Parts: sequence; structure tokens; C-alpha cells
Amino acid sequence: MKRQTVRKIYTFFALLFCIGLICYLFFGDRLYSMFFNKANVEPYSVFYEEVQSGAVESVSVNGDSLQYKKKGTDETFSTENPDSPLLKEFLLKNGVKVSVQKDGFAVLALILDLFFYIIFFSAIVFVFRKFISPNTFKVVRKTGKSFSDVVGMESLKKDMTQVMDIMNHPAEYAKKGIRMPKGILLEGEPGNGKTLFAKALAGEARVNFIPAKATDFESMFMAIGPMKVKLLFRKARRCAPCIVFIDEFDGIGTRRNYSGSAIETENTRIVTALLNELDGFENTNGVLVLAATNSISALDEALVRPGRFDARVSVPYPDENARKELIAMYTRDKKLTNDCSLELLTDKFKGFSCAKIESVLNRSQLLASQDKRTEVSLNDINLAIKEQSGAK
Repeated sequence: MKRQTVRKIYTFFALLFCIGLICYLFFGDRLYSMFFNKANVEPYSVFYEEVQSGAVESVSVNGDSLQYKKKGTDETFSTENPDSPLLKEFLLKNGVKVSVQKDGFAVLALILDLFFYIIFFSAIVFVFRKFISPNTFKVVRKTGKSFSDVVGMESLKKDMTQVMDIMNHPAEYAKKGIRMPKGILLEGEPGNGKTLFAKALAGEARVNFIPAKATDFESMFMAIGPMKVKLLFRKARRCAPCIVFIDEFDGIGTRRNYSGSAIETENTRIVTALLNELDGFENTNGVLVLAATNSISALDEALVRPGRFDARVSVPYPDENARKELIAMYTRDKKLTNDCSLELLTDKFKGFSCAKIESVLNRSQLLASQDKRTEVSLNDINLAIKEQSGAK
């Protein structure tokens, strides 16, 4: 049987079911009375007098009609429902048993109310799972980076070698009275490789790596930020030894300002949560926090004091040797003209960040391609530098 034919059959039965459901809700009682329960119809005035005289035993209120039975008979009688708010009280005062049958509209309203509550609570659950889901912060088992991928920063690599050893052997160092640093601040201009260094450190130490950034803690709901902080560090403790890397740290660790505004209140709560989590670290936790920032002066003093962040490391612009290595690496798949010597480019890129050097060389290759040339000239590089600098 063709798929289209099967779909038509399913559609037909679905429509049939919907029609049957509508008929049951809105016309079920009437159809039942019409075919199976043919009641004797009496005027309402007669019904009223019989209730007053005590001849009526029970009444069933069913939409626009009243179905009732008289004492001493099994016959069912019917009359018009006056829809009076005093009707039920009148019947009960005269000893009549009253039952009210929900009509189709009442049942439909109940179904719609139930459907609304299901949608409402599902939306709440979805929102909270979205903002504080356990999967908010991913645990990277292997970063795929090592110190060989980081150009320069030789002194920083040397300093981190012992930190890596402490992470992997905390008990041995604890016997010597040495604890692992709780946190290290990486300060430097954007594009100098702070994120790459954090990944390389985790890869070199062969420990778990949890990356996060300031925007991960932002939310339209109050108190979600501090809850995410707790979630992050709880996950880090479970995955120890582990490196937690927080990029754009000055976005959540700024000085607390008790101005009373909602934004400042949320920022204060996030900073307080960070303080509590960093103070809760034990020597054997095996969790190292690396925080990257462009400005340490903007951070809360209580957050960056020794004991929470034990070291401040500056990630500078690449020096001459580092620039040579970067140029050689970024031009590996490019063809340069003879006037683009390594020494000349090294001097020309003085004061450039790692990211800017890569961007200039990539842009110069695009400029050469636009002119249908396979080799990058010095003029292409100069033009790319002007574009990067915003010069016209």
C-alpha cells in the first residue's frame, strides 16, 4: 500500500474520531434521550406544582432540560430548564435529590483548562532546564592542544609545569605542605592567546577542561547566575582533576556596587557565589580556576585576593622570536613575494597580537586572490594592515 494512501486512511479515521468526540460532548445526552430514553414531556408549571406537592423523587439537570422521576414510578419525565439560580435551592427544600450533568461546553472548558496548565508548567520546566541545565557547561575530556601549539610564553609554560604536577599528584605535595593554587588570573589584551593557553595547559596536564564565559551566567531571570556558578563548580569537583576556564572574567567579577538596581544586585550575587565556591576548595579537590580578563583593576578586590586567585600572570604581545614563529606558521600555506622577508614582516608586525597577525596575513591573501594572483605582495600586507587599523 502506498504511503499516500495510508496517510489518507489515517486522516479519515482521525477526522471521524474528532467528529465522534464533538458529537459526544455536545449532543451525547440529547441523542441518548432521543433514541434510548424517551421521556414524557410535561410543562414546567406542572413540574413545579408536583415538586411543591412532594411527588418528585429526583431531578437530573441536563443542559436545557430537566429529567425527573416521580415517587412510586420508574417512568422518566422531562421539562424545560428555566436556568434559574434558585432552582437547586427550591428542589432541595422540597426533599428532591438533585444531580447536575456537565454539558459539552463544560467538559470542553475543563479540557481546555487542563491543556493550558499542561502547557504552562511545561514552559516553566523548559525555561529552567534551558537556563540551569546540567549540560550548560560541557566537560572537554581532550582539548587536542598542547604547549607545542602555543607560540612564545616560555616563562609561563615553565611556571605551569609544576602546577600540572600538583594537579595530578595532590597528596604527595600535601605531605610537603604545598597546596595547589586555587586560581590563576591571565591578564592581557584580546587576541594574545589566553584561551589557547588554557586549552593547551589542560591538554598538557591531561585533565578535564570546562570552558565558560561571562555571558553563560547572564539570564533574564534573577538568581539564575549564582545557580549557574554553583552548577559549574559542582561539575568541576565531580570531574577533578579539572581546569575551569572563565573567559571575559571582568564581565561577572566586577566590583560590587550596592546601588539597589536589579543588574547590580544580580552581579553582587554572582560575585558572592564565586567567593563561596573558591573558599570551599580543599587542597585535594584538584580543581584549578583559570580566569582571563583584559583589566584586573575592574575586578572585585575580595575576589582576586591571594587565597582565591594565588597568581596573576600577564600574557603580553608576542616578542620578536614569537612573531617570527607566528609568521612562519601562518604563511606555511601561502606564497609570498621576495620583498616579504621574514625579518621585514617581524618588524612590521611589532605590537600586533597573535590574532591580528593571523588576520592581516589572511586578509592579504584574499586581496591577492581578488587580483587573480597566487603570491602575496608587500603591498597586499600594507593594505591589510591599514584596514585592520581603520585607516582609509
